[in-house]
Amino acid sequence: MSVYDKLKELNITLPPVSVPAAAYVPYVQTGNLVFLSGHIARKDGKPWAAQFGRDIGTEEGKAAARAVAIDLLGTLHAATGGDLNRVQRIVKVMSLVNSTGDFTEQHLVTNGASELLGQVFGDKGVHARSAFGVAQVPMGACVEIELIAELG
Repeated sequence: MSVYDKLKELNITLPPVSVPAAAYVPYVQTGNLVFLSGHIARKDGKPWAAQFGRDIGTEEGKAAARAVAIDLLGTLHAATGGDLNRVQRIVKVMSLVNSTGDFTEQHLVTNGASELLGQVFGDKGVHARSAFGVAQVPMGACVEIELIAELG
């Protein structure tokens, strides 16, 4: 099954490339690797502002991380010249989770993105990962995620 068949099965429509909010580009390719800049969680087109351990829980956070992964897929689609089948491997995901000092489930929040990447790409979507709790994310967003992929 192609990546696009899987997206259709999951009822996912790829969004356009996210517009950078500061002085950077959405992605950079060097050799066969493409590095996607951090994408923040959005809800109803606005930053999904919340802090874990204060006003958002892990399950809702998984949904936020999944939404970020969909945005990342839109940017990755652009980076591949419109052909996600060029993705040989999702290499690494890094997640910044806006958390209070006592919240410790950053890894579970980030599973929302990791699980979706696995569903879309199968074994090629299994990746290395870091999930950090941070005091703040740009625009108060609850999650920011960046991604590295290998292209063929």
